[in-house]
Amino acid sequence: MHIDWSSLLVVAVVSAAVALTVVVLVAFAIVGLSGRAPHPGGDGEHTSSTAPAVSPAVGTTVALLCLLACVLIVGYGLYVLVV
Repeated sequence: MHIDWSSLLVVAVVSAAVALTVVVLVAFAIVGLSGRAPHPGGDGEHTSSTAPAVSPAVGTTVALLCLLACVLIVGYGLYVLVV
């Protein structure tokens, strides 16, 4: 039995990079969707500003784009495995 260590290293590095990318994209999607959550009133601890950093529409768009990228990455990986 012969193990091609350089190919194994390439597979390990690519799979780690793709896994990290998918996790980061899902995290950005969650942050984008958090813009739609209702914010507490002025009586809370934060007295400076309760306005969200981005509008809910922008956050939703970012979340959808990130999730679409995740679906495409995972779909391509499955395509490579099957074909």
